[in-house]
Amino acid sequence: MVTLIPLLPFLAFWLIVFRGRRLPGEGAYVAVGALALSGLLSLVILGQVMFGGRYQASMVWAALGDRTLTVGYAVDPLSAVMLFVVTVVGSLIFVYSIGYMRGDPRYPRFFAYLSLFAASMLLLVLANNFLVLYAAWELVGLCSYLLIGFWFERPAAARASMKAFVTTRVGDFFMFLGILLLFFTVGSLQFETVFAAVRAGSLAGPVLTLAAVLVFGGAVGKSAQVPLHVWLPDAMEGPTPVSALIHAATMVAAGVYLVARTYPLFSGSPDHVALTVVAYIGGITALMAATIGIVQDDIKRVLAYSTISQLGYMMLGLGVLGYTAGVFHLMTHAFFKALLFLGAGSVIHAMNTNDIKQMGGLAKVMPATYVTMLVGGLALAGVPPFAGFWSKDEILLEAFHHDRTLFYLGAAGAFVTAFYVFRMIFYTFTGSLRSHEAHPHESPKVMTIPLIILAAFSGVIGLVGAPWPVVGNAFHRFVHFEGAEGAPFDLNFAAISTAIAGAGILAAAVVYQWRWVSSAMLRRTLAPLYAVLVHKYWWDEFYVFTVVRPVVWVARQLRTFDIYVIDGAVNAVGIIFVWLSRLYRVFDLYVVDGAVNLVGWLARATGGALRHVQTGRAQNYLLVLALGVIVLAVIGITR
Repeated sequence: MVTLIPLLPFLAFWLIVFRGRRLPGEGAYVAVGALALSGLLSLVILGQVMFGGRYQASMVWAALGDRTLTVGYAVDPLSAVMLFVVTVVGSLIFVYSIGYMRGDPRYPRFFAYLSLFAASMLLLVLANNFLVLYAAWELVGLCSYLLIGFWFERPAAARASMKAFVTTRVGDFFMFLGILLLFFTVGSLQFETVFAAVRAGSLAGPVLTLAAVLVFGGAVGKSAQVPLHVWLPDAMEGPTPVSALIHAATMVAAGVYLVARTYPLFSGSPDHVALTVVAYIGGITALMAATIGIVQDDIKRVLAYSTISQLGYMMLGLGVLGYTAGVFHLMTHAFFKALLFLGAGSVIHAMNTNDIKQMGGLAKVMPATYVTMLVGGLALAGVPPFAGFWSKDEILLEAFHHDRTLFYLGAAGAFVTAFYVFRMIFYTFTGSLRSHEAHPHESPKVMTIPLIILAAFSGVIGLVGAPWPVVGNAFHRFVHFEGAEGAPFDLNFAAISTAIAGAGILAAAVVYQWRWVSSAMLRRTLAPLYAVLVHKYWWDEFYVFTVVRPVVWVARQLRTFDIYVIDGAVNAVGIIFVWLSRLYRVFDLYVVDGAVNLVGWLARATGGALRHVQTGRAQNYLLVLALGVIVLAVIGITR
């Protein structure tokens, strides 16, 4: 069953590629059916793992001297949870895509790419060694490139896909170096072998810290952490289901999963240096991205910066020894962020615009979309009993006990998160419609039913981590790491985190719902801060000046060098060869051919002269013989 989970969507990809429009639903039903079957198998696997089942299989792939490279899979609580998340959330996104992408000229290709994306992520989750994980990691990056640039005829989409591909490759390069360092140090890429080396002390000290930080570089790229976060907002140029898949169940989740999967590397680092790097990168990312989200008017970009911020929370949780809290937030976030993105797609589908300032009053005409997005917004803000409350509260609690600076970063980010998400909801669904060209309507059931299901999950999935007698922190007993068990639930602290979320929602209502404070006045009053946020802390400009322009300048210089030096040298060599060939032709005509002709002429002349000697008459030969004898006799006498 385990091998079928990634194999089914992979086979669906090839079937859609070759059969395309001749399949049921032009390939859409095949894609949905394959991933749904993977989802059922994942639920069976999850149930078995919950009752103590563990699975692992490996086979030798290559031998390098005395070292062998193996490929295989492993199923444990962490991978079982991720299989459940990827297949369930992915299946709902696939179903939603049937309605959203209907009429697209490349409709079958879209579902082929989605199937490959899901298969790659499932393979990544099941990998039991760095080799398989890295192969799946790169497949995920390829699929993101294909799907972000799916509408490649749009220049912005083409640029966004290239930006995502190149930016994440930077992180992947560091990850590759980390994997090489582990291989040359330990002699194996098997997770268990590497982790055993950490426990035994043969992989320790600065080498372990360096390897962990290098591996984390891949997570920084894929999970859009500072400073490699700049690709994710631009990824909104892809179709909305792609945004939901990337931001909820697949690509960005891969980075957090990587840190969780290789957690022994980070926790074994001396003085937890590697974990400290993870925590501060996560904390800075969480607050920075949340503040940028405040000033975004594109509904998808608001959610994009929200994703960056929430990924920062996950890294923060993992970095402060809140292993369970970080993984728990990864799971809950997948459901409510997929809900919010698909809800945003429903709004865009109805309004034909992404600008929230052109919307308003949609709650009346799109009630299903409104209610489900409201649930997603409450879950994202961290309001109990919705999913985000339980996981985010745990992260803040862990940060409070571990590092107060990180706690303040996380708390400020939580306030801002509640503020920007309800700013988006108030702009979109309340008041009156501000666009006179749009005629909004509720989306078809093929789009609203996945929203309702995701809303249900967003409402209750967090309860599996609730400290109630019936549940008893089931998630914490299922997914945990020795030495990073986390602090117990604190009701007083939960009240504080709820108050932070409530304050953010109240502030958003004061400005954007009740309008007691003018947003224009706030922009004027906080003009310097607004400039920083609207320019996204000038990260793109920084890369333009430090990377893009220098690379373009060097490329142009190399082009000039190529034209005037390389091409000039090639042309000069060509000219020399032309002249040499001409000289050789002259030499050939007048020297080589002349010598050959001279030899021929001499031979011919010699033959002509000898004709008179060779008469064929015996008496002439005898006369010459006699004369010869006389000459020899004379010579002998005279001597």
